[in-house]
Amino acid sequence: RVMSSASVDFAAVSENVSKIRQRILVAGGIATQLIAVTKGFGIDAIEAATLANCDGIGENYAQELLKKYSKDGSLLGENAKRLPVHFIGQLQSNKILGLLGVVNYWQTVDRMSVITQLAKSRKVPAPEIFVQVNSTGEQSKGGCAPHEVEGLCLAATQAGLVVVGLMTIGPTNGSIQECEKAFRGVRKMADNLGLAQCSMGMSDDFECAVGCGSTIVRVGSGIFGARPTSARASEIT
Repeated sequence: RVMSSASVDFAAVSENVSKIRQRILVAGGIATQLIAVTKGFGIDAIEAATLANCDGIGENYAQELLKKYSKDGSLLGENAKRLPVHFIGQLQSNKILGLLGVVNYWQTVDRMSVITQLAKSRKVPAPEIFVQVNSTGEQSKGGCAPHEVEGLCLAATQAGLVVVGLMTIGPTNGSIQECEKAFRGVRKMADNLGLAQCSMGMSDDFECAVGCGSTIVRVGSGIFGARPTSARASEIT
């Protein structure tokens, strides 16, 4: 079901979340977390995802995220239940300090400059991160090369960060076989490093990802429908 671009249909969101959770179960994801990607939507999308009992909120752009959340990280509206916030967009080192206290999980750590900037925060508890892996070799995607993963995980740990897992984005126009190859490769890397979490799978490929061992899926349009046409990246990066 597609939402109106003007507002979010709370009942439809709840129905969509229920259907997606059922599909996750069928794919074998007994404990897989569902992160609602709210980029391009307003605060009502966060409220709808919260009421639908999603496991977290995913945001891609620093400026947009800060417009939706107050500086102490609480949802605008003091008494609102707050879901964990996962930052899932490309991280710019100069935006990190402004997001501290708002972001709970940094899913797109893929280079030393980001690790260094996060380590400067000296927050207690330490920032929890995922190392993003470019599992498909596509230049359009963020993430470190597979051979760099172990070194970045070690560097992040030595810098005082908590590495909770790996994250990847599946192939843009890939076959099922290509999706499985990418996802299984990242799951194997996580297992070899002793990392429990794998954030893999979006609206079009989350069932494949769950079948390959994903513990976190990131779904936007599958929950909310098409994003408002005004939500262009140039306006919200």
